[in-house]
Amino acid sequence: MAAYGDLMRTPGVLRIIAAQLTARFPNGMTSLALLLHIEYITGSYGAAGLVLAATSIGQAVAGPITSRWMGRWGMRKVLALTTAVCALAIFTIALVPMTLPAYLALGAIAGLSTPPVQSAARTIYPKLVNSRQLTPLYSLDASLQEIIWILAPVLITFVATQIGTWEALIVIVVILVGGGAWFIFSPEVGRVRIPRSKRRFGKVLTRPTVLLATVIGFLLIGACSAVEAGVVATFGHGGLEAGLVLAVFSVGSLAGGLAFGHIPIGRWAMARRMGIVAAGLCLTVVSLNVWWLGGTLIIAGIGIAPALAVLFAMTSVSVKFSDTAEAYGWIGTGQLIGAALGSAVAGFLIDGVGPQGAYVAAAGMAIIGFVIALVFVRAFPDLRHRDPSPIPDTEPVPIIT
Repeated sequence: MAAYGDLMRTPGVLRIIAAQLTARFPNGMTSLALLLHIEYITGSYGAAGLVLAATSIGQAVAGPITSRWMGRWGMRKVLALTTAVCALAIFTIALVPMTLPAYLALGAIAGLSTPPVQSAARTIYPKLVNSRQLTPLYSLDASLQEIIWILAPVLITFVATQIGTWEALIVIVVILVGGGAWFIFSPEVGRVRIPRSKRRFGKVLTRPTVLLATVIGFLLIGACSAVEAGVVATFGHGGLEAGLVLAVFSVGSLAGGLAFGHIPIGRWAMARRMGIVAAGLCLTVVSLNVWWLGGTLIIAGIGIAPALAVLFAMTSVSVKFSDTAEAYGWIGTGQLIGAALGSAVAGFLIDGVGPQGAYVAAAGMAIIGFVIALVFVRAFPDLRHRDPSPIPDTEPVPIIT
């Protein structure tokens, strides 16, 4: 834990971590709040699902685009614009009765304007700390984001069910604007300037490490989404057990990230960590007993945050600083698509064979991720004796002879 103590004493680190977590807190609330609000207004879960789909598609499309814009117009301008548009779209959904097509359009706008806070924060990190501290910082970031997925759904469900659905959306707007302002006006955001990328849009995906990070992130988050669907199907929407089991899953990830954060990242790090996730998820198919699922998901969870930390570090070290934001945007898009696909596949299997089908889907996606990490192990950078900071941007310098 000494590495984390050093991080907390580094100027700006604690502030930027707290600000970005607060700004991203609505990410764990918006889907549930929209689902409950649109269902309440229209009386149809199908309509609510369509609005959620429009929002998710918007987020997936916008991720790499808005992230790349930060190199063109600056982080503060892009973050301020997207925060304002996203907040206005959610505010309108909350207070203005509309037809379903209008809700779909506003849902898409809210998704397209989701602030690229995650890409911005992970682009800033290499400028905050020295090379020795960067890997523990990525691990700490991956671990602490579990707080969003533990607390945010509980908070917004309580507000929506006990107070009202439109009030829940207003709470999201307040946190979105307040957390966004805190992050945007943090001195570290003003001090870091992302150079304008000279590559064409999407070229960063030709980097093997970025492509691998996107694919493995897609499979990892897809497996997590399938687990969530399986747990809800096993214990029911109102079951206390479902919330406790999912909380244990997140706590396992938090503990794993903190425990492995100080370990240097070698070529085999991703394979080992995805192996832990796959092993835990394979054990879930044995029994649907609450104690068994809790125990096996703790095992699986231990590998999740450490695997995400590898994704962040391998991306950082393999691209130029001007391309880091876009690279993280593509990785985020892959994870969003994985979440949607994992939930969809799990849903079909639950309808066909029962809750156990969701755990089979989750285990299958984790195994594929493990095999990919194993087969392409030589494509992973060895960071044990290497600075994990991004490649500096350089330009030709004219010489007078």
